[in-house]
Amino acid sequence: MDPSRLAVIIAAAACSPNPNDRKAAEQSLDQIKHTPQHLIRVLQIVVDGGCDPAVRQAACIHFKNFIAKHWDPHSGDQSKILPSDKNVVRDQILVYVSQLPPILRVQMGECLKTIIYADYPEQWPHLLDWVKHNLQDQQVYGALFVLRILSSKYEFKSDEDRAPIYRVVEETFPHLLNIFNKLIHIENPSLEVADHIKLICKIFWSCIYLELPRPLFDPTFFNAWMVLFLNILERPVPVEGQPEDPELRKSWGWWKTKKWVAHILNRLYTRFGDIKLQNPDNKAFAQMFQMNYAAKILECHLKLLNAIRIGEYLPDRVINLILQYLSNSIPKSSMYSLLQPHLDVLLFEVIFPLMCFNDNDQMLWEEDPHEYVRKGYDIIEDLYSPRTASMDFVTELVRKRGKDNFPKFIQFIVGTFTRYDEAPPEQKPYRQKDGALLAVGTLCDKLRQTEPYKSELENMLVRHVFPEFSSPAGHLRAKAAWVAGQYANINFSDQTNFSKALHCVISGMRDPELPVRVDSVFALRSFIEACKNLDEIRPVLPQLLDEFFKLMNEVENEDLAFTLETIVYKFGEEISPYALGLCQNLASAFWRCIDSDNGDDETDDSGALAAVGCLRAISTILESISSLPHLYGQIEPQLLPIMRKMLTTDGQDVFEEVLEIVSYITTFSPTISLEMWSLWPLMMQALVDWAIDFFPNILVPLHNYITRGTERYLTCKEPDYQQSLWSVVSLFMANKNIDESDLVPAPKLIGIVLQTCKGQVDQWVEPYLRITLDRLRGAEKSSFKCLLIEVIANTFYYNAPLALGILQRFGVATEILTIWLRMLQEKKKSGVHANFKREHGKKVCILGLTSVLCLPAGQLPGEVLPPVFRALLELLVAYKDQLTEAAKAEEEEDEDDDNMDDFQTDDEDDEGDDENPDETDGSTLRKLAAQAKDFRSYSDDDDYSDDDFSDDEELDTAIDEVDPFILFMDAVT
Repeated sequence: MDPSRLAVIIAAAACSPNPNDRKAAEQSLDQIKHTPQHLIRVLQIVVDGGCDPAVRQAACIHFKNFIAKHWDPHSGDQSKILPSDKNVVRDQILVYVSQLPPILRVQMGECLKTIIYADYPEQWPHLLDWVKHNLQDQQVYGALFVLRILSSKYEFKSDEDRAPIYRVVEETFPHLLNIFNKLIHIENPSLEVADHIKLICKIFWSCIYLELPRPLFDPTFFNAWMVLFLNILERPVPVEGQPEDPELRKSWGWWKTKKWVAHILNRLYTRFGDIKLQNPDNKAFAQMFQMNYAAKILECHLKLLNAIRIGEYLPDRVINLILQYLSNSIPKSSMYSLLQPHLDVLLFEVIFPLMCFNDNDQMLWEEDPHEYVRKGYDIIEDLYSPRTASMDFVTELVRKRGKDNFPKFIQFIVGTFTRYDEAPPEQKPYRQKDGALLAVGTLCDKLRQTEPYKSELENMLVRHVFPEFSSPAGHLRAKAAWVAGQYANINFSDQTNFSKALHCVISGMRDPELPVRVDSVFALRSFIEACKNLDEIRPVLPQLLDEFFKLMNEVENEDLAFTLETIVYKFGEEISPYALGLCQNLASAFWRCIDSDNGDDETDDSGALAAVGCLRAISTILESISSLPHLYGQIEPQLLPIMRKMLTTDGQDVFEEVLEIVSYITTFSPTISLEMWSLWPLMMQALVDWAIDFFPNILVPLHNYITRGTERYLTCKEPDYQQSLWSVVSLFMANKNIDESDLVPAPKLIGIVLQTCKGQVDQWVEPYLRITLDRLRGAEKSSFKCLLIEVIANTFYYNAPLALGILQRFGVATEILTIWLRMLQEKKKSGVHANFKREHGKKVCILGLTSVLCLPAGQLPGEVLPPVFRALLELLVAYKDQLTEAAKAEEEEDEDDDNMDDFQTDDEDDEGDDENPDETDGSTLRKLAAQAKDFRSYSDDDDYSDDDFSDDEELDTAIDEVDPFILFMDAVT
C-alpha cells in the first residue's frame, strides 16, 4: 500500500468523527500492520512535511505504539518486523529525527529509546560512528539528541553492564567538550544554544550517575569540563525572552541549563568528591575535587542565593539543589569554615524566609485547596521544594554544628514569636509566625532531647501554638494542628493541656478550610497513639468517624487511611459497632481513588496510594473484629466487588492488599460463602498469568478454602477445585525456569491437601508424588529439598502402603528413603542438623517415618528399618527440645506483646488433651532414646535462615491435633 493511501486510513482511524469509519479504518490497520515495509511507509508519512500535521501526529503515535509492542517482543515471541525493515527504520530515523517539529520529535525519541535499548550495540554497531560523525557535522542537535538517549540506557547500569558506555565516553566526550566550549562563547546566544547545552549536560549526567568514567580522571580534561559548568552556573541568564509566567519561566531553556549544571555538581560532590566515601582508586580524584572545585562551587551558590535575598528570581528546583549542596557541606570542616561567615545572612535572610508562608502558597490555598493539600503531602514534591531543602539544611546544621547554631536559631524563633505577640492584630506577621512554627515542628526531635528547651516545650505549646487554633489566618490554624501533632507524645505535666490540644485538633476536623481539616486529621493520629486514656476520645468517636469520612470524600490521601488504621488498632473490638459503616465508606473511597487514578495517566500516584491506604484500613478493621465472626457476613458483600475486580489484571497494584482481605474473610467468617469460593478461579488464573510473585500470599486463602471448606473442595465439579489446584501446581513444578524460592508454596499446598483430605484423594497421590520426585532430582536449595521430602512424608502419613507401592513401581523407594535419612543426618560445621529446622517440618517427618514403621513386615527391606528407627528417635527428641525451647521463649516474652498471640507451638495446642503426653514422651521416650548409640540430640541454635520460615507458619493444619509421641508409642508397642 502506497503512503498516500495509508495516510488516509491512519487519518480516518484517528480523526474521523464517524465511529463506523473509525472502526473500519482501525480494522484495516490491523490487517496490514504486519505486512512488509508497513513500518517504513508509516515513517514516510511522519517525516512528510507536506502532509497534514494531525495525520503526521496520528502516524507518529501509531509508529511509536507499534515499535513499543513489536520491536523487541518479550517472552520469546518472534519479532513480526522483518530484519530488512528494521535496518531501513534504524537508518531513516537517524536522518529525520532532528528535522521533526518538537511535538513529533518527542514521540520519535520514545521510538529511538525502544530501538537503542533493544539493539545497541549488538544489532546497531554503527550507531556510535553515526553520532561521532554528526557531532562534527551539520546535524549536531540530532547527534546530541540520539546520544542523550544512548547514554540514558546505561545511567543506572553498573559493573559489566556498563562496559559499552566506556567507549561512548572515550569517543564522544572530546567532541562534546569542543561543542560546549563553542556554545559558551557565542555572544547573545539564542534559546537554541541553551537547548544544545542542556542536552550536553544530560549526556554528562547519565554517564557519571553511578560511576565516573576514566577519561574524567585526567585533571586537565576534567578541568576543561568544570570551567564550562562553572561558567554556566555563574553567568546571568539572558533577560531578553524570559517568560513572565512563573510556570513557563522555570521551564525556560536557560534556567534548565543552570538546573542541570547544579544537578551535575551536586552529584560530583556527593558521590565522587567525598574522600571518606571513596575507594582507594578514587581518593585522589576526591582530594582533587575538594581542593580545586568544592569551594568555588560553594561561592557560586552563595551568590545565587543572594539574588533571592534581594528579590530576584531563582527557580525552586535550582534553590533546592543549591541548598542540598550547602547541607552536604556542613559536616565537612573545610567547607563549613567557608560557610560559617555567611551563616547569619543565610539562615535569617534566605533560609527562614523560604520556610515562611508566601504569596504562591496563599494563591494556591485560595484557588485550589485540594492541590495545596496534595503538594504538602507529596514526597515527590519534597524533592523539588525549596522549603523542604531549607528544613533539611536547618536540621543538618543543628545536628552537626548545633553548639554554635542551635541556640542562635532558637533565639531567632523566640524573637519572631515575641514580635508576633506584641504586634497589634492588623499588623501581626502571620507568615513569619507560620515559618517559626514550621521550624519548631521540624526541630521537634532535637528540642525534645535538649535542655533547657525540653522542659519548656509544654509552655511553648500553650503560649505560641494553642492560640493559633483560633487564628483568623487559616494557614496558621493548619500549622498549629501540625505542630501539636509533632509534640503529642511529650510528657505533659498538666494533662488538661494534652486534652485541650486533642480537642482543638478534633475541632479542626470541622474547620471551613480544607487544608486545616487535613492537617488536623494527621495530627489526630499522633494524639491517638499518645493517648493514655481513651475516655478522652470515646464520647466523640462516632462524630469523629463521621468527620473523617466526610474528609475522605473530599481528599485522596493515604495518610487519611493510616490515621483510621491507628484509630481502629487503638480501639480494637470497640470499633465493632462501626465496622460495617467503616468498611462501606472505605470501599466507596477506594472506588473513587481508583476512578481518579484511571482518569489521567499523567497525574501523580496519589490516587493509587490512597487506594492502597483504604484497603490497608479495611484489613485492620477485619483483624480487629476477628473474635466477632458474625460481623464478617455483614461486611463481605461490601467488599466482594473490590475483591472480584482487583483479583484480575486490573488490581495488580493492590493485589497483595486484596489478598490480605480475602485471607481475613476466609479465616474468620463462620463459613466460607459461595461468593467467596467464586474468587478461587480468579486467584488461580492470576497466579498462572502474572502473579507468581504473590504465590505465598495466595497460599493463605487457598489453605483456608481446603481446610475450612473441605467438603466443597472435594465434591464440587463446576469448577473442579482439585483439578484446578493440580493444574497450577504441576505447571509450576514442571517449569525449570521458575526459581525454587518462588515454588515454596507448591509443596506446602500438596501437604495441606494430603493432611486435610486423608483417605479421600487417593487418585492424586501418584501424580503429586511424580511431580515431587521430578523436581527433587534437580533441587538445589536445601530448604526446598526439605519441603519436597515433606511431601513424600505426607504421602506416607496419608497412606503408607499406597505411597510405598507407588515409589516401588517407580523403582525409587530405597533411593528416596536413603536421601531422606541422609538429609536427617546432615550437620553443619557447628554440629547442628542442617535440615528440617521448623517444628512443622520435624513433625511431618515424624508422622511419615512412624507410618513407615507401621508397614506390614516384609514390605520394606530389613536393612532399612534400623536407620529409620534411629532417625525417628533422634527426631522425636529434637522435636521435644524445640517445643520446650519455644515454650520457654514464649514465657520470657512481654505478656503485653499481642503481636505474637497467633504463633502457638504444638504443645500449647495439646494442653487440653485428656492424656498426659509428658508421661509418654518423658520417661518412656528417654528409655527408648538411650538405646540409640552414637546418637546426639540437636537444637537449631542460630542456624536458621530466611528460607526456613514464612508467613504461613501460623496456619492451622489437620495434623495440629496429632500427638507424634503417642503415634510413635502406638507404632512400637
